[in-house]
This record gives sequence, C-alpha cells and structure tokens, in this order.
Amino acid sequence: MLRGVEIVWNLGLYWSNLVYDFLVGRDEEVVPYRARQLRNLLCDLGPSFIKAGQVLANRPDIIREDYMNELCILQDDVPSFPNQIAFRIIEEDLGQPLEAVFSKISSGTIAAASLGQVYRATLRATGEDVAIKVQRPGIEPIIYRDLFLFRTLASFLNGISIQKLGCNAELIVDEFGEKLLEELDYTLEARNLEDFLENFKNDPTVKIPQVYKQFSGQRVLVMEWIDGIRCTNPQAIKEAGIDVDGFLTIGVSAALRQLLEFGLFHGDPHPGNIFAMRDGRIAYVDFGNVAVLSQQNKQILIDAVVHAVNEDYAEMANDFTRLGFLSPGTDVTPIIPALEAIWQNSAGKGLSDFNFRSVTGKFNQLVYNYPIRIPERFSLVIRSLLTQEGICFTMKPDFKFLEVAYPYVAKRLLTDPNPALRERLVQVLFKDGLFQWKRLENLIVLAKENVAKMSSNPALQVKNTQSQRDLKVERKLDLTDTIKDGARLFFVDEGIRRQLLLALTEDSKLHIEELVDVYRLVEDQIDIPSVAVEVARDFPTVVRDLLLSWSESVLSDG
Repeated sequence: MLRGVEIVWNLGLYWSNLVYDFLVGRDEEVVPYRARQLRNLLCDLGPSFIKAGQVLANRPDIIREDYMNELCILQDDVPSFPNQIAFRIIEEDLGQPLEAVFSKISSGTIAAASLGQVYRATLRATGEDVAIKVQRPGIEPIIYRDLFLFRTLASFLNGISIQKLGCNAELIVDEFGEKLLEELDYTLEARNLEDFLENFKNDPTVKIPQVYKQFSGQRVLVMEWIDGIRCTNPQAIKEAGIDVDGFLTIGVSAALRQLLEFGLFHGDPHPGNIFAMRDGRIAYVDFGNVAVLSQQNKQILIDAVVHAVNEDYAEMANDFTRLGFLSPGTDVTPIIPALEAIWQNSAGKGLSDFNFRSVTGKFNQLVYNYPIRIPERFSLVIRSLLTQEGICFTMKPDFKFLEVAYPYVAKRLLTDPNPALRERLVQVLFKDGLFQWKRLENLIVLAKENVAKMSSNPALQVKNTQSQRDLKVERKLDLTDTIKDGARLFFVDEGIRRQLLLALTEDSKLHIEELVDVYRLVEDQIDIPSVAVEVARDFPTVVRDLLLSWSESVLSDG
C-alpha cells in the first residue's frame, strides 16, 4: 500500500504539472524540461519504472517523439549497485568463492542496466576472459509488486486509454510484464544465446559469445568476453582500420536474417550492445530481450514487402490487420490512402532518400488518427530497425539502409526454396496478369549485388582452411533450385504456363530480347550443364506431378 501511495503521489504530481502547463498555455515550450523530469522520476521510482521508460522509448503509439528521445537515455545511463553486493550474489549462485573460479575480476562495473550490471573476469581453469552479468539484489519481489500495481492502475485507466489512444492499457501492461519477467531469468537468456549461436553457426560475419552454463544461474550469467569496439565509439572503429561499409552491410544483413529468416531477433540492439570486431565481424551481447516471430508473421512481413513493391495499398492495409496492428473487422478503407501517401512520399524519391525514421514519424501520425495498436513484438521490430539504422547513420551519415536491405530481400526471394517464398516471388513477377520482365532483371541485379558485397567483405577472408570448409560463404548467386522449381511450375501449373507463354508473345511479338537480357545477367552465376543435370534428375517428379494434376482435372470434370 505504501508503494502504491508513493507511485500514485509521484505520478499524480507529475501529471498535475502537465495539466497546469496545458491550462496556462505553455505545454509545448516546456516539453524538453518535462521530458527530462519524467526520465529522472522513473529513475527515482526504481528498476520497474526504468524498464517501463525503456519500453516507452520505443512505443510511438503511446508517447510522443520528444519524450521518446529523452527516455532513450535510460537505455545507457543507469546507476550501478555496490561491488561487494554483486560479488556476494555471484558466490551464492556459484556455490563457491570467486577465487576458486576466477583468477581475476574487474574492480568496477563495465556496464550497468536497469536489471543488472556487468564485470570482466578471467577463468582460473582456462585463462579465458569472460563477462559476468549479475542481477540487482532483491529485484524479483520489487518487480512482482510493481507489476501488480501497474495492472491495478491499468484497470482504472483502461477506458480512457481505449478512448483516447485506441489501445488497451491492461494488454500493454501484460505484454510489458511478460517480457520483463523473462529478462529476470538469466537461464532463459543463456538459452537465447545458444539459439543465436545455432542460427549463426555457419555465418562467418557474425560473432555470438559462448555461454558458460556451468557457471551460470538464474541471477548470474557468464559468457565469452567480446574483444571488440562498441558502436558507441564510431571514431575508434574508423581509427582501427575497420571497413565501415563492409561492417554496416553485414550488420543490416544479420538484422534481416534474424527478422525474416530465423524469426528470433535481438530486441535491444542499441550501440552499447553491438561491437565491431577488428576482423570486420559484427558481435552482439545482451540477449535478455529477444522476440520471436511466428512463421506466419514472417510470411506476412514478406507479403507486406511484396505488396509495397506492387504498390498494392489495400493489401498492405489488410497486412496490418493480419499482423495485429488493427482489430479484426476494422474497416481499413480510410487507412489505404494514408498508407499510399506515406509510402509514395518516402520511397517516391528513390532509395537514396528513404529512411525508416522518416517513415516512422509519418506512421506515428497515422497511429494517432486511426485505431492502430502496435503489438509488443513489433514495437521491438520497429525499435530494432530504427536503432540499427541510427547506428548506420552515426558511422556513415550518407549510408543508405535500403540499398543493403533490398538486395538481401531480392536474394531471399530468388533463392529461398521455401514454398511460401516461391509463391511471393510469383506475386512479384506477375502484375495484373502480365509478366514483369524489368522487375525480374532488377531482382537479379540486386541479388547479385548482395552476393558481391557479402563475399568481398573483409570478415570473410578466413585464413584457416578448416574454417573455410565449415563456414557458409556464397561467392555466386545460386539459382539452381529456383530454375528447377520454375521448370516444374511451368509444366504442372496450367495458369502459370499460360501467363509465361503470353509474356513471351505479348503484343503479337516474341520477347526473345528480354529473355536474352535475363540470361546475360545470370550466365556468369550459373553452371548450365549442372543445372541441366539437376532439371533432368527432377524430370520424373515433374512428370508424376503433371500426371497427378491431369488425373485430378479429369476426375473433377467427370
């Protein structure tokens, strides 16, 4: 009850100041001061509120941009707790003295966050340098108590939040609480680390630290020390002679792989959690906050990209409903012209002028004008993309995020054997029943660009031949499976066959020139005899599928 009184009194006092500012007509001019005041208030109220502030810093559907920018400071600047308390917690979790496991440990914290802090140490048994992440003392009951109070307060404010913001306050608290409780369990973070290690095990451009589970527990996490340069210091990265273009390219590609390929992505990739290794690789730390996208959501995101390419804004609006931004049954008709305006204004000038921050700014206005609520997992997606784009701009102000992202998506569409992606490729290549020759050429050019950039990256210049055999390094655009699937589709799918034949004979002329142009783009990327052999091997399967399709059509006609 006392904690509830403390929270209500402090927040009520702050709210009354906002009301007073509004009544005397100075609400806009004092925004920087009030934003700073809010940040300090959250720090004073403790870890739960610091974490809430970090979440609000990435929720444009709840809080305005100037407040978001101020609250972003909470992601990097949090007071630490005393070393003797931290060391006692480590020993309690280890079940033995520090000296038995570590030959030395840093005298001060390397980093401090809302839920814990980090030390550098050396393992006595192996001499390896490690990072020790230790949880703040007595934090669990504090978090449970505050979450209960948050939920109680949300139940009182729910009607107002639905009416004014178009979002359910109780649902927002539930999503926040779920993620926060996950972060309290360091054994879960250890499992996240193992999942990331598995996902990137064959990627020579990404470094994920090894976790030492034998020394870790619910309150302590011991992991490999990352000897790199934090992205908080872009000047040091440049002075170290690291290829900035190459580093940013692998960073964007790694982010997109997490989002669109693995469906498991880092939820807090701020500059302090991302390192540039001296050999050009990118390294991630702090895996307490990760988010999972279902296979369905990954496919809908790719659908949204396809619909954007095809300028199909009605389907883009429907994608919002399918992703949970809009309640089922919401009339999307008024949103369609707004989406069209946002996309055309942002992408109409070309890739060179496109950035996610400008799109997000326009999207924020859309959020306030329509009943849109950003689900927690997608607020993390937005934060992830914005944060990583911000890192790119800090290190290279003229960096074009989409000039890396588009080639990656093009390569995925052209080479991924996933049936769902094959279907999306067909949607991209056909518009209004007509085959888009120019679009196919653009996809191939972009995909080749992605392969060329990645294969020439300094991080791929591996000296150890065993490592070269183990790691997956693509030197050419491998279209073998795509050509096989295309040949199968041509023979089996009557609709596709008709459309392709029409594309070759459109306007009463043979489009041999377009076919030749496409061939010239891929001739240096594919081994024709090998592809022919693969297609021939697949021929019996194609014949079987063709016979099955023919028999089904005969039976249905009968």
